[in-house]
Amino acid sequence: MQVGFKVLERLYGVELAQPLRVESTIGAVRVRRDEGGRVENQYPASYRPADDFAGHFEFGLKYEEIHLEFFARLFAVVGPDPVAGWCRREPFGQYARRAGFLYEWLTGERLDVPDLTNGRYVDAISSQDYLTRGEPLRERRWRINNNLPGTAAFCPLVRRTAVVQEALRFDFAAALAELDRTFGADVLMRTASWLTFKESRASFLIEKEADQTDRIQRFAHVIAQYSGRIEDPLGSNSLRILQAGILGRDALGLGLRRSPVFVGQATMREDIVHYIAPHFEDVARMLEGLKVFEVATRGAESAARAAVLAFAFVYIHPMSDGNGRLHRFLINDILVRDGAVPDGVILPVSATITSSIDFRAGYDRTLEVFSRPFMRRYATAYRFGEVVTCEDGTRSNFIFDDYNDACFAWRYPDLTEHVLYTARVIEHTIRHEMADEARVLATFQLAQERLKEVMEMPSQDANRIIRSIKENGWQVSGKLRTEYPRLEDERTALRVVEAVQSAFEDSDDSGSIGH
Repeated sequence: MQVGFKVLERLYGVELAQPLRVESTIGAVRVRRDEGGRVENQYPASYRPADDFAGHFEFGLKYEEIHLEFFARLFAVVGPDPVAGWCRREPFGQYARRAGFLYEWLTGERLDVPDLTNGRYVDAISSQDYLTRGEPLRERRWRINNNLPGTAAFCPLVRRTAVVQEALRFDFAAALAELDRTFGADVLMRTASWLTFKESRASFLIEKEADQTDRIQRFAHVIAQYSGRIEDPLGSNSLRILQAGILGRDALGLGLRRSPVFVGQATMREDIVHYIAPHFEDVARMLEGLKVFEVATRGAESAARAAVLAFAFVYIHPMSDGNGRLHRFLINDILVRDGAVPDGVILPVSATITSSIDFRAGYDRTLEVFSRPFMRRYATAYRFGEVVTCEDGTRSNFIFDDYNDACFAWRYPDLTEHVLYTARVIEHTIRHEMADEARVLATFQLAQERLKEVMEMPSQDANRIIRSIKENGWQVSGKLRTEYPRLEDERTALRVVEAVQSAFEDSDDSGSIGH
């Protein structure tokens, strides 16, 4: 016998973009199966709920997962009566109160139920099981601690699964301190400029735009200048400043978009749509909900906050162009803002994403956690018509027919997998990408020191000689001898090569260079 939210989904014909992960049944003994992101729970007969709306909804709140898209769609179908009747029958029952609160919060409609005047406050959702508001809002009417982390217009949820909690235990400070101990106290600052450029270049690789030197430099400047420093990064004015810095101030359609947008690819035969973004009229309200999330969750794990802000932003897709780079900018922005990394230090997370097939495929899979089921739900709801010029100057022929229905999904994304992926990317970035760059820098510095013991010269010339000798198989090229006549002397040239080569060999032997 099936029980819980799945029963209500079937009974009321609720069609979800994000499927319910949990299915509960009544059987002989208690059994749990968790495979491929789906959970099957069997409970003994003593758990059997009343076979009505209240019974199955209470069972779901007790034993299954919070699913705001499901709740919002369900309430839209059943209307107020089943919830109001339940609340009147059990005015002090915590599950009836939670259901009543959720109904009013999600629908904006007041139930015909009197306010509670006494009783213990209970949390809207479990702070042990979900990423919640740090300081709950007290809802006196229901005696509920509203710890939902967003607004009814946009409220992402993150499940604190065991694997997520383990990933979030990564200690930023300890890992960065280890880099300092291994490579020198100023290594993060000495590598900052190169890591910033590396992050910018890799960000364009993700978007398959590698040969964009000017744009790469512009984005690097935006990262360096604004990460953790721009006021209200999700505000419309700040987003416009960031977008202009990325695209150039003469770019068309700067600011929040006033046009439909989809993510896809063009082929010789047709446009393939991978994701459809919310209607532009809803963008400002959704961004406001995301801003509420940012404030409400301060003090929570920075990796989780960075993941939610970044991936929620890309799903909202508020700009006509530059969303992908802004999405990855927000990861570093929140890490600096939270003090998880020092001001001026940029984690090349995009470099990690592009560093291996596994991370690159993982990035695409993570984006598809929401976009793929969303597109399955709305595969027949879009089309291409006549080209029109939109309010922001964008020319578009894209038409989507189900904006109102799709809002239930857009407003309440489950970003658990996004947090898990981001946490792993951040850990790999610090332990490997940054360590590798620090090792290269330390090796070059050692090579400089040894080279200058043979020939005194400015650091810029030393770097030129080091690179040339290394690239030419530990030999002095004719061109280098022409540029630096002292290298015409064979004895001097031999000593220079030995000095440079020894620095790299010592680095390879030790695995790291300490100071």
